[in-house]
Amino acid sequence: MSWNPALEPGCPDAAGIDAIETLIIPRAHDLGGFEVRRALPAPARQMVGPFIFFDQAGPAEFVTGSGVDVRPHPHIGLATVTYLYRGEFQHRDSIGSDQIILPGAVNWMVAGRGVTHSERTSAATRKAPHSLFGIQTWVALPENQEDVAPSFEHHSKDALPVIADTGVSVHLLLGRAYGSSAPASVFSDTFYGDVSLKPNARLPLPDDHEDRGIYIVEGSISIAGQAFDAGRMMVFRPGDKITVAAGARGAQLIILGGATLNGPRYVWWNFVSSSKEKIDAAKEQWRQARWGDGQFDLPTGDHAEFIPLPG
Repeated sequence: MSWNPALEPGCPDAAGIDAIETLIIPRAHDLGGFEVRRALPAPARQMVGPFIFFDQAGPAEFVTGSGVDVRPHPHIGLATVTYLYRGEFQHRDSIGSDQIILPGAVNWMVAGRGVTHSERTSAATRKAPHSLFGIQTWVALPENQEDVAPSFEHHSKDALPVIADTGVSVHLLLGRAYGSSAPASVFSDTFYGDVSLKPNARLPLPDDHEDRGIYIVEGSISIAGQAFDAGRMMVFRPGDKITVAAGARGAQLIILGGATLNGPRYVWWNFVSSSKEKIDAAKEQWRQARWGDGQFDLPTGDHAEFIPLPG
């Protein structure tokens, strides 16, 4: 735990409501048994810093014997971040990783030139009723890192920095903020944190990152006197000093951002790239299903099925 004077309560608002450059209302999708709310990419905004995909999964309740089964599927040109508030996933991938993720921990999978993974509720958890609530994001890789070898890191809750002050707790998941750095190996300037605010507590956003955004997970916040409820993402103008205040019930937030990339990215299905040709090549490789003899293999321990190429 570390102290940073930038979190001192009562920081003044130095910007008005027009400091919000983009307000995003996520789109809801039913994935069969639970709802996903997608904030990025949005029609008005593809990325916040390197973050190009942002999904809230749940909250959802499952009866005994049921759970989530995201079958093996491919990625290129990105890294995935899985973070849970409730429940668990078993992650398996084609480089041999097999990891249960629990609330407060971080799974960081770098797809690079190509990886396949699955996410399922474990057999042990299916033996009783259970719940799921979490966030999954994709981070687009810099153009000169899109073809790196795939890799996987897991960081437990206790391994992640916590920046705390009266009424404020920031669990730093990726990158750097408030004088602290998270352990995952990021490829560009990034910050990503889980913030708990007690009622009426105030949080200044980091002002040393180019792109900055907030997603309200629970509760509400106000900015320059205007209130915003859960399920909203807002992206702020670069350089403005921004302070948010929790509402009367407090708030749970995700803060995210970092340096902008050198240009927009193409996104098709689970593929992200600065090159349409790389996406077309990955589509053909997945269609051919030459596991272990091409760009993709199936996850170790989960190779009996896979999600076919759409269309």
